[in-house]
Amino acid sequence: MTSVVEQILTYAENPILIVATNPVDIMTHIAAKVAVTKGLPVNRVIGSGTTLDTARFRSLLGNYLEVDAQHVHGYVIGEHGDSEVLTWSIVDIGGVPLKQFADMRGLSLDKDIRQSIDTDVRRAAYQIIEGKGATYYGIGAALSRIMDVLAHDHRAILTVCTPTAEVAGIKDVTISLPRLVRADGVMDTLPFKLSEEETQALHQSARLLRDRIDEYEASQKN
Repeated sequence: MTSVVEQILTYAENPILIVATNPVDIMTHIAAKVAVTKGLPVNRVIGSGTTLDTARFRSLLGNYLEVDAQHVHGYVIGEHGDSEVLTWSIVDIGGVPLKQFADMRGLSLDKDIRQSIDTDVRRAAYQIIEGKGATYYGIGAALSRIMDVLAHDHRAILTVCTPTAEVAGIKDVTISLPRLVRADGVMDTLPFKLSEEETQALHQSARLLRDRIDEYEASQKN
């Protein structure tokens, strides 16, 4: 990754770097550290993060609620991996809080239903890999979406990962959060209030990533 980023910056003036290689949070962190030393603003280094996970969450929830997924506003944040966090507490359907919408439609959103959707989102990649060996179509669609936003300055909210000063009490970690993305890269991170349980889960996810980053950085000094 270091070699690739250095070569890109040798030949491309002020590029935006899109990282999809797994583990994407760690690889994006490494890419950003190299890029920043070469003068590239950190907001121009973007990892695909949980963009695909968020799309799966919205699709599955939309299917269950019998509503078009484009009207489902919810996010998967944290690590792109097993510790990711589904933000149930802030989901709304067309501006209507999730529970209120489900009650209106006469649908249950009990613990078992939520756990089933959570498992399907979290384990989707494993099921797809078992079935056909790779998940290239899903990530291809996610990358296409990111590129469309950048190319046409859509100023969209995407759950991409980029280095962040502090997340849930963990400093200097590259992690996915809802970000405002435009042609110039990541412009801002949305403020949002999670439940206590989700906040703790995000802390644990950020802690896991920071520990992996520490291990990598320690290995580079040896």
